[in-house]
Amino acid sequence: MLIIGTTRGLDVEQAARVSRALKALADPVRLRLLSEVASHPGGEACVCDISGTFDVSQPTISHHLKVLREAGLVTSERRATWVYYRANSAALAELSDLLGGLAAMVGEPQSCEVPQ
Repeated sequence: MLIIGTTRGLDVEQAARVSRALKALADPVRLRLLSEVASHPGGEACVCDISGTFDVSQPTISHHLKVLREAGLVTSERRATWVYYRANSAALAELSDLLGGLAAMVGEPQSCEVPQ
């Protein structure tokens, strides 16, 4: 879990991990894919279930899902010829906590600011 303290921000390793996740989510197709997987009945989706809603080829969908998986945002499980994807709720909660912590710190006085 990533904790934003009052005296220190993310360390190098944490920043690299979060950066990979945010880069993966920065692509509109990947963001939509994650949304489709997370909101699919049962909390998991097969490529065959979601690829029809996108205007890209099935190999492109598979590539984007691989990027999401490598970023830790989805998990996958092969069943026969299909791969089923599930949103990684722990990773999403970590990102949510991080962004919430950053938002809470906005506007707090800094040590280098002179009170007026």
